[in-house]
Amino acid sequence: MVHYPHRHLLGIKGLTPPDIELLLDRADEAVKISRQREKKTTTLRGLTQINLFFEASTRTQSSFELAGKRLGADVMNMSVGNSSVKKGETLIDTAMTLNAMRPDVLVVRHSSAGAVALLAQKVSCSVINAGDGAHEHPTQALLDALTIRRIKGRLSGITVAICGDVLHSRVARSNILLLNTMGARVRVIAPATLLPSGIADMSVEVFRSMEEGLKGADVVMMLRLQRERMAGSFVPSVREYFHYYGLDADKLKHAKPDALVMHPGPMNRGVEIASDIADGPQSVIEQQVEMGVAVRMAVMETLLVSANQGERA
Repeated sequence: MVHYPHRHLLGIKGLTPPDIELLLDRADEAVKISRQREKKTTTLRGLTQINLFFEASTRTQSSFELAGKRLGADVMNMSVGNSSVKKGETLIDTAMTLNAMRPDVLVVRHSSAGAVALLAQKVSCSVINAGDGAHEHPTQALLDALTIRRIKGRLSGITVAICGDVLHSRVARSNILLLNTMGARVRVIAPATLLPSGIADMSVEVFRSMEEGLKGADVVMMLRLQRERMAGSFVPSVREYFHYYGLDADKLKHAKPDALVMHPGPMNRGVEIASDIADGPQSVIEQQVEMGVAVRMAVMETLLVSANQGERA
């Protein structure tokens, strides 16, 4: 087994093309396991995985739980509401308590950027970032990359348009980092109010028009717009947002005829994407969900097997 040089997966930043290719190749193998009648392996038998979610996410948590169980790990879920957790000392106390339980991997989601990295400094096991604030969501970017690679055959040279609420999106940030690292051409399309300052410094082309930004795109990646962010200064109304930035058949015509339509979920139908497009022939949203389990299997296997090899060395 090829040695993987990282103890944690805190973000896409810092990963090299060979690191990413190793994870994607291993995820390809995990897809085969997930499609078998007998899905359970003994790869992580005897190891303990704790899913620590300070922020609710049924989809991501269940995906990590399923991934761990398919690898034979003992999986425990801990959902800790933000109302009962304060930043700083309380997070460190939680880390120390969990560390005393001697887990082998912690999967952590937190509403504050950098919280997962802080926790990783306080524990002796591997840590996987399942989303921290508007910072990163590395396994989402990996599953998106795997979905694209399996259908298009490559990532290099592919034109990907990331559309919508880029400002608040950790999914957008991780995807931009990964796609740029792998040689893709990245565009972002959003109203000025939903573009972060300095976005042009991330090696992306910036568009404020869907029609312009989607021209010749191989992949159209829609982002979730949270309903609580639709009032006030971000967007005037849901209807107006959908008119200008929601993906419908007319806008999709500007992309390549075989363009893939993606969405990290959960979708706001009729807000970011029309139902006929979400359920249409170009949509790969269901495949993204399947690839999510495979990628999370690959990440945990890679981190834990490499960690064990390091201990034996």
